[in-house]
Amino acid sequence: MSAKNFHVRQAAVSALRAWAKGHDYAETLIDRHAHRRMLSSSDRGLLQAILFGVLRNRRLLDHWIGILRDGKVDPETRDVLRVGLCQILILDIAEHAAVNETVEAGKASVRGLINAVLRRSIVSRKRLLDEIPDLPLPVAHSHPDWLFNRWKAAFGKREAIALMEWNNQPAETFFRVNPLTPAPSGLPGTPVDGAPGFYQLEGPLPGALLAAGAIYIQDPATRHSVDLLDPQPGERILDACAAPGGKAFLIAAALGSAENLVCTDSNEKRLPRLQENLERLHAGKASVSVHDWTKPAPAEWHGTFDGILLDVPCSNTGVIRRRVDVR
Repeated sequence: MSAKNFHVRQAAVSALRAWAKGHDYAETLIDRHAHRRMLSSSDRGLLQAILFGVLRNRRLLDHWIGILRDGKVDPETRDVLRVGLCQILILDIAEHAAVNETVEAGKASVRGLINAVLRRSIVSRKRLLDEIPDLPLPVAHSHPDWLFNRWKAAFGKREAIALMEWNNQPAETFFRVNPLTPAPSGLPGTPVDGAPGFYQLEGPLPGALLAAGAIYIQDPATRHSVDLLDPQPGERILDACAAPGGKAFLIAAALGSAENLVCTDSNEKRLPRLQENLERLHAGKASVSVHDWTKPAPAEWHGTFDGILLDVPCSNTGVIRRRVDVR
């Protein structure tokens, strides 16, 4: 058994356990575990495929676990089964790797159970997949009942189904060239029309360019609010809901550095990641603090900013395809 591939399955299970506690987003967990285990670009891609696949299809996976396992399953074992079933029934990964390496990611006391359930899924694969059209639509597409019902009332059943199908497709990956560093040669993507500096990624994630801060992953749509803000060098700007820092960096790049940028977020645990991102991207340090904008601003901030970006939290129901945590 390949040790590094075992580590990918183990990382996927560990990331799911951390994700269930609600402190981190899936993308953050992928970066953390890939760095901690020194995964190659291809193994990082496998980790992302498994983690995103589980989160996109969690309700359907749990339905299958209920069929294949007669009895209760503790949360950690359930996450191991989710990882295994996702590989076998959704990602179509080679069965021997999906079973053997996922079993090893479980505790010794439950490996027999995990092995039995995963092998049962292989035997039952055709039946399980053939029965998907007969399941309740929100279960088949792993969406909440209330959201499907709302969309069906607003757009009709056909469009509601199309939305759920769209949300379950992997989103394209885009990156932006960092204007604060020398332009790298041989970029692994094609330029995005109407979005200077943005590219659609082709092939695996370029780990070396990302680690060097020469490029960073970002959707072109995120630039619109910063373009409207139009920050200029020498201005002092407040990014009021800044974490994890994508728009903060766009502002810092327009300013020339993060020196005159103040970033706040209501979640203190998200701010170190923001500062790390800015420094990795050669923007320097911003002034970072915790603030809840349902409360008044500190008196010393009154009248001190040339521009304020308030990208307030929303339901995110329009970006479920990209933000796998939402549902």
